[in-house]
Amino acid sequence: MAQATRQSSLEGELEVDVEIKASAKKFHQMLAGTPQDLAKATPDNIQGCAVREGEFGKVGSIIFWNYAIDGQPKVAKERIEAVDQEKNLLVLRVIDGDMIKGFKRLLITVQATPNIRGHGSVVKCHLGYERIDEKVAHPEDLLTLFVKGAKDIDKMLFSQV
Repeated sequence: MAQATRQSSLEGELEVDVEIKASAKKFHQMLAGTPQDLAKATPDNIQGCAVREGEFGKVGSIIFWNYAIDGQPKVAKERIEAVDQEKNLLVLRVIDGDMIKGFKRLLITVQATPNIRGHGSVVKCHLGYERIDEKVAHPEDLLTLFVKGAKDIDKMLFSQV
């Protein structure tokens, strides 16, 4: 499921692929264009999000998230670094909140691509990060959150077909 690559003792990368039934375009449109709907799709994981600066789906915009890991409420503030509608790609840099605690940098890349088997799609989440020290755990819990959320989003999107 998750693959880890460590570039140095403090830097690392994690990624996971999730197969879904919904189209890559629909998944990307929800994640990048209407992330406020994620709370409806996956309420155990995402309780809400709001734009603090800019607008959803626009580079440079600041998004504030309320989410939960293992039932514990958390917050995160992210800046949209890149959006590519053609490639169904979204890149977010975590700039504040619980998610960044213990990290010098945390970059989240999500890309949805059509499944080569002809139905549904595959959503890849890639985390690039640098921990502040060896005591900080690698962010596998964020990948777990992503997998749960992606499956919930898929159920909502697929039921709308």
